[in-house]
Parts: sequence; structure tokens; C-alpha cells
Amino acid sequence: MRMKLKKPGHLLLIALGGVGVATLLSACNQLTGTLTVDFVFVTSAKAAGPNSYGQVDVFEVNSESGLMRQIPTSPFPSGGRNPVAEAVSTDHNNLYVVNHDDNTIVQFAIGSDGKVYPQQTANTPGIFPLATAVHGSTLYVVDTYQPLPSCSPAAPCSGSIAAYPILANGNLDIQNVFVNSSINADYWPLTLPASPADVITPAAVAASGSNLFVAARDITSGVGYVFGFSTANGTIAPMNNGVPFSAGVQPSAMTLDASGSYLYVTDSTGNNVHAWSVGSGLLTPISGSPFAAGNSPSGIVIDSAGKYAFVANAQDSNVSGYSISNGALTRIANYATDTQPVAIGIDPNLNQYLYTVNFLANTVSGFQVNATNGTLLNSQNSPYTANANPTAVAAVPHGTVTK
Repeated sequence: MRMKLKKPGHLLLIALGGVGVATLLSACNQLTGTLTVDFVFVTSAKAAGPNSYGQVDVFEVNSESGLMRQIPTSPFPSGGRNPVAEAVSTDHNNLYVVNHDDNTIVQFAIGSDGKVYPQQTANTPGIFPLATAVHGSTLYVVDTYQPLPSCSPAAPCSGSIAAYPILANGNLDIQNVFVNSSINADYWPLTLPASPADVITPAAVAASGSNLFVAARDITSGVGYVFGFSTANGTIAPMNNGVPFSAGVQPSAMTLDASGSYLYVTDSTGNNVHAWSVGSGLLTPISGSPFAAGNSPSGIVIDSAGKYAFVANAQDSNVSGYSISNGALTRIANYATDTQPVAIGIDPNLNQYLYTVNFLANTVSGFQVNATNGTLLNSQNSPYTANANPTAVAAVPHGTVTK
């Protein structure tokens, strides 16, 4: 994209001091928020510092070019080892980082300048948390294993899901977590009713309205599933009598459209995207589902208008773009990223910029989304340097940007 010069001051500075001075002014404008449309938070798993914590890179996104760059004092310690997932509160004031190896969720307050300040560390009920989602005033987290003495990587058991109310200050209400009365515990095991001894390993979680979904793989039978739950009345109740919905072979990521009407799950082994319409306690496959993706799809995101879906394909190092009609996906094109994109996000302010975190390249790739046809263009100077082994991405809008 060409550099845009809209302000007389910019032209005067170029005439007087050359391109370097103009670049400095543009930098000052972005730092003061004039051109910053979003703050993007990228977790990096490689250990750093005396505690071997992961890190959180904070990028600001330029509203005119999509240029991403880290803010001053970035990165920040993640508060635990091996951060693998993130979510933000609905008021955009808090960031929640899941640290896999420490079984923790760390809450950070987000400053007006994008800086993050640790506020609380909460332990998850199970072992090795790997995905999280926030809906309304509740945070959901899935653990690889239930908190049973017999569970370990050497002797795996099924995973579980838990829920925490979010207080007004953004803290997780660890004193009043959701309780599973059937086992008198603060988690819900993932169990296949027809074969309760099978080991179910979760992969992703998504929530909308009173619906909660967990994508998982039955490692005993080698089949993928989506488990559905109702979250009405401050509890978690299985949908469909606990019987999950078939979801390919190896679910890897999941998202709902903004209305909560359609659910999408990527299958990293089947190399496709499964799609359903969401009804009362049921998922109905969309005609044509599953839809072809690239090799090893690892992340999926939908724009707020529900017009376009974008899938990160880890093995192909690209993004597949799709148009959406009544839940069905139609491929638009593929767009190259840096090496091995493992997560994908879209800017929550304008829905104009897309970004992938690239695990092997240690970078973030940025794109501009054409609102008319869903095609992508590389953002200015993309890709952008991140810390080693980036794993997840989340974002919050920054102020009001006039284009």
C-alpha cells in the first residue's frame, strides 16, 4: 500500500527535513494514539528471564497502513511458563493469558497505551490448560487432563472444562466458580456416553449466548467431536444428552460468527473446515460441509459482519479466505504468510486488518481486508518481528479512529 499524506504538516516537513523527519512525525502520531486502531497481544512460548516465563508482545496497529510495531517496553512477562492461549474481557480492559506448564490463568489490566499490568493469577482445576474463551462475564478454560491422581502424560485421562465468573475489576471470582453438582467439583469431564472409558483430549473452546462448545479428539478411537453445553442459570449442562457431534479427525481450532448462529471447526488432519448452524441444543451440518482448507489448518476467524472467514494453514504457511453465505464457505484465494501460522486474529475496531502469528518464523504477518470482496493485501512492512515461538493472538480496539 502507498504511503498516504493527508495533513499539510506532513508535506511541509518533507519539504524542510526530508523523509526521515516525516517518518518521525508519523511515529509520534501513532504513539499518541492518533493513528493507532488496535493493540494486538501475541504470546511467545520460549522461556525468558529468571522465572523461565513466556512473554507477551504488544503491537500497535496503524489505522492507515496496517503497520504493526511493538510499543515501548514490550514484551511483558506472561506470568507463567509456556503461554498457549489468550482472551480479552468484553469491556476490553483485561487480558487473560493461559500458561500451559504452570496450570494458571494470569489476568492483566490493559492500560490506555496498550501496556499490560499483572493483577491476579488463578490456578485451573485440571492439568495443562490449552484454550480459553470469554463470553459476557464468564471465562471458560479447558484442561488437557482432569485433576485426578491417575492422570498424567504417561497415563492420560480425558480433559475437562471449567468456568469462572469475572468480577467488575476483571478478577476471576475464584471463590465462586461454577460447580458441577453431579460430581461435587469445579469442572466438567469430557465423556463419550457410548464409550466412557475413551480418552477425550480437548483442542478449542467457544461460547455465545447460552451455548458453549468444546472441540476435542477421542484419542482412543481417533475421531473428532464437538461437545455442546448450555450455560444458562450459572451452570454447565450437556446438550443432546451429552452426545457430542462428529467433527472429523483432529479438531484444531474453533469459532462462532458474531451472531452465534454458525459454528466452525478446523480439522488439521482432514485439512478442512466443518460448519454447523446452531439451534436449540443441536448442531445441524451446513450443506457442503466440510469445506476444503489448506494443509494443517490451525486457526480460524470471522469478521464481525459474518461475511468472510479466514483460516491459517500451518503446513502451507498461508491463509485461505472464504466468503460466507448462510453459513456455507466459498474459497476466495490463498495468501502467503511467514512460516507456520498457528493462530489468527482480526482487528476488533474496523475489522480491516488481519494478522497471523507464525511459530517457526517468530513473526506476525499482517494483511488488509478488502471489505467489498474479502481479498487480502499485505500490510506495510509485513511480517513483523515477535519473540521466539509465538503461540496465540488477541486484540482490543484503541479509541475512535476516523478514516
